[in-house]
Amino acid sequence: MEDQKSRPKILIADDNPQNVELMEAYLADVDCDLRTARDGEETLKVVEEFRPDLILLDVMMPRLSGFEVSRKLRSNPETKDILILMVTALNEASDFERGVQAGTDDFLTKPVNKVELLCRIRSLLRVRHLEDQLERTLAYLAEFESASRSPQGQ
Repeated sequence: MEDQKSRPKILIADDNPQNVELMEAYLADVDCDLRTARDGEETLKVVEEFRPDLILLDVMMPRLSGFEVSRKLRSNPETKDILILMVTALNEASDFERGVQAGTDDFLTKPVNKVELLCRIRSLLRVRHLEDQLERTLAYLAEFESASRSPQGQ
């Protein structure tokens, strides 16, 4: 059961079946649970049921763009901390700026390089793991400090 919890959940959101297939192949050796979505609306539905740790999010998708999906996820307290790696053919500075404003964590430009994709995923998940560890440690220290100040300790 603990092993299942430690496996990262990754959602690939892209309307192009070839891109999805390629990223699935790149992630074949990664120990993770994988889901896919074909457009922005489906992405939000899959996020709700699957609760991914990381989304590989295409920008140019039908129904809702990656920018809109990112904004919606960031504005929801339930999903605001999901890692978002925007995978895009857009490469202008203004596109990256829009992504940052929408709340993306990182960018990857198409065509996707396997090594770069895997490095970015590992890096983002490692940072998240360290953040979670820090949060647990701070909560433990706060609890310890609170217990040492209680009247029982006097």
